[in-house]
This record gives sequence, C-alpha cells and structure tokens, in this order.
Amino acid sequence: MTIAEPDRMPEMTRDRAIAAEKPQDLEDFQAEIASARTVSLPGTMAYDLAARPSGETRRIFVHVPAETPPPEGWPLLVMTDGNAMIATAVDALRVQASYPGGTNVGPGVIAAIGYPVDAAYDPLRRSFDLSPPPGRHYPPFTPAGPPVRTGGADELLRFIEGDLLPFLERLVPIDAARRTLFGHSFGGLFALHALFSGAGLFSRYVAASPTIYWEDGGLLEAERRFGEEHDGSSVFVHLSSGEYEGETLAPFQYGRDDTEARLAKAKEAQTTRLAREMAGRLGALPGLAGRFETYPGETHMTVLPVAVARAVRVAFGLSLP
Repeated sequence: MTIAEPDRMPEMTRDRAIAAEKPQDLEDFQAEIASARTVSLPGTMAYDLAARPSGETRRIFVHVPAETPPPEGWPLLVMTDGNAMIATAVDALRVQASYPGGTNVGPGVIAAIGYPVDAAYDPLRRSFDLSPPPGRHYPPFTPAGPPVRTGGADELLRFIEGDLLPFLERLVPIDAARRTLFGHSFGGLFALHALFSGAGLFSRYVAASPTIYWEDGGLLEAERRFGEEHDGSSVFVHLSSGEYEGETLAPFQYGRDDTEARLAKAKEAQTTRLAREMAGRLGALPGLAGRFETYPGETHMTVLPVAVARAVRVAFGLSLP
C-alpha cells in the first residue's frame, strides 16, 4: 500500500494512515483509547447547598487533605467563582504543601463557592452575589436574557455564615482562627466588602484585581466606616493587580479594534492605583497588616493562576508572607 501525501488525502492524517497499515498498531491504539477515564481532583468533592430561607442552590467544591487534621483543625480557604478556581487552587496546594521546606505551605481545606453549571462562570448570579448593596439594574447580557441585578453581597455573606461554615465544620475540623477569603475582580470586591462589613468571619483576606471603582466607588465609604470602627483585632489583607491593570495595556492588546475601549475602561477602573492606595490605608490601622503586590506581565484575566497561588500561600502559609 502506498501512503498518499497529506495534501492528497485531506480526510485522513498521515498518522492515521500509518496506523491503518499496521494492524498491531491499530489494536494497541484501540486498547489505549479504551483505557480512557474521567480525570478528577484528588480529595475534592462537590456539594449542592441550598441557602436558607431562599432555597437558592450554590455548588460548593471542597478539597480536604488526606492527612490527619491537627488538634486545632485545618486552616480554611474560601474562594468565590468556584467553578473557575477550584482546579487551579487544589493543584497549587497539592504541589506547594508537598514541599513545605521550599514553599512554607502546609495542607488545608479549600471551599470554592460556585454554581450548578458546567461553565467556568455564571455571569448573572455572580454579578448579584459578589457586588455590595444597594446595587443597580443593568441591561441583559444577551438579547433574550433577564436584566442584570447587582447588590447581593450581603446575601452571600449570610450564606457563608449561616450555611457554608456550619456545613464545613460538620464535614471536617476547621481552625476558626485561620479562615481566609479569596476573590478576583468582582470576587475581590466581595472580599473587601466582607472585611468592611465587620462580620469578622475571616482573619485573612486576599483581593486580587478588585473592582474598587464599581458603582461610583461605593466601597470606599464602607472602608472609611470600617477604619473608624475597627477594634484593633489582628487581620491580614493582601491586595494585588496585574502589571497591565493601570493605564497601560499588554503589548498584544494594542493595534486591535477594541484597543481604545480597553484603554478607556482601564482609566475608569484604575485597578492598580486604587488597590495600592487602599492597602496603604489599611496597613496604617492598628492590628491590621495591609500588603499590595503587582504581578509582572499579567492582565486582569491572565493574573488568575498567580493570584490563586498567592492565596494558597496566604491561607496555608506556615508563616505569613
């Protein structure tokens, strides 16, 4: 049999043609295909929790270490946008906790708050859940879709306090003194809102690329009240942004149809400046450590793996960074 050149045989690749010529190779290939299986995250389960009293369901991705928990319980990292974050977070923790001498990271529990969807995000629900009140109404994301509502962050906080944390404490021993909240973008906005609410559910907060400017910068008034009322209790706050979240875009974002719109959005958001300034103000409060970090070469979306890895270090660090 003569094997045709690829340009004469568009419906069959060269590799398939070679495999077809060798029966044993074909048998081996079929056996390899038959061995395929779904890949799962070790030590990780998903639970659908209904909020009380609304009954709204959120999908909670929970990673529990295989080791015996310490006497005080496991440190806990709670994350927003769980569908998008859980795999990165679990792998970052598994790798880093395996080499504590080189990472300063130990094992712990991750609980990532998501939704019962297959997509990375549920834009409609996250818009409501992660944004502080009072909120507003916006046009639908799609022509036939419902209006977009914001302002539901207090409802999500009540879910965390009344439903999620009690569920986790029944599932596995948790160290209440080492609970960390992480969020990116709107999730970072939510993490800061949770801090400024005074609920005291967490001792460490990691806000990556937080949308502090959102809805006329209403978060800044919440920060002001928090500063006046803070009782000096020990809190660690880590804020961050990518290098290209100021007024300069990433090199690949120039010369495109959307360049001007992106520049205008970046100037409106002022993510880097607002986060840096907030970290400075928070760090001046008694008992509160505020840190800011810029991730070189990263945009608002490419920053995610780096920011998640940093959240793992803050939550499970054997000492704070």
